[in-house]
Amino acid sequence: MTDYSLALLLGVIEGLTEFLPVSSTAHLRIAEALLNVDLSNGYWKMFSIVIQLGAILCLPIYFRRRIAEFLATFPRGVRGDRTPFSHPLTLTLLAFVCTAIPAFLLTKLIGKNLEDLRLMARSLIAGGVVMWAVDATFGRETRSGDVEGIGPMQAIWIGFCQTLSAVFPGTSRSMATITAGELAGLSRATALEFSFLLSIPTMAAATGYDLVRFIRHPGEGGLIGLDAHGITVLAVGFVVSFFVAWAIVGWFMNWVRHRGFAIFAAYRILLGIAVLLWTTKQR
Repeated sequence: MTDYSLALLLGVIEGLTEFLPVSSTAHLRIAEALLNVDLSNGYWKMFSIVIQLGAILCLPIYFRRRIAEFLATFPRGVRGDRTPFSHPLTLTLLAFVCTAIPAFLLTKLIGKNLEDLRLMARSLIAGGVVMWAVDATFGRETRSGDVEGIGPMQAIWIGFCQTLSAVFPGTSRSMATITAGELAGLSRATALEFSFLLSIPTMAAATGYDLVRFIRHPGEGGLIGLDAHGITVLAVGFVVSFFVAWAIVGWFMNWVRHRGFAIFAAYRILLGIAVLLWTTKQR
């Protein structure tokens, strides 16, 4: 497989899985194992960061009108019933802080778990079971409201639950926030929209942190000696990830409003079982 075809494939995988509740980290790690690609190598580690940036970039552009509306109506909100402490922008940052602090304190554990494919498989299965049970129990209920009605305690709860996706790769940031939102009384659509909003600062901070660490310690095949070929491969992955993620966000929002999360839960469980079986044979 050429570098260009690998960049295309990994870009598609990242774009497809970053915002679906199926764990992009697990999918990239599985692809690494199947294709014998060392994503911990300096260059490919940088590549994985770059394609994440491509996926992240699609969100503020896709939700630009919604974000502009929040900024224009701060602090009273769209309906005029919010305060500086209960506005959606404030609550998004509150949830982000509740994720960022524990994740920073557990950096070493998180780095160690990123190498454990069997842990990711178990997280896929456990997350699928939890998502299925929660969505079956709460997702079918008729719940009104939107992100303008989210309260501080709901935001704090979702933020802390999001930490699980960092500590246990394979859990999925999207799965953790959506399921936590449904448990907190949000409708499917509201939980999903808040998940997207929360992912903007969360993913930007996490990817930015990884990028800064990488630039400071690029390692073998990193920024040193990056030539035109390497830059082009990075560009391919970035662009592909951006456009695939863009398409997925719109499709996912429409799907969830009408069908829920059961299909993603089933996929997680089947994939987790397959990975466990495969890793067992590899021993």
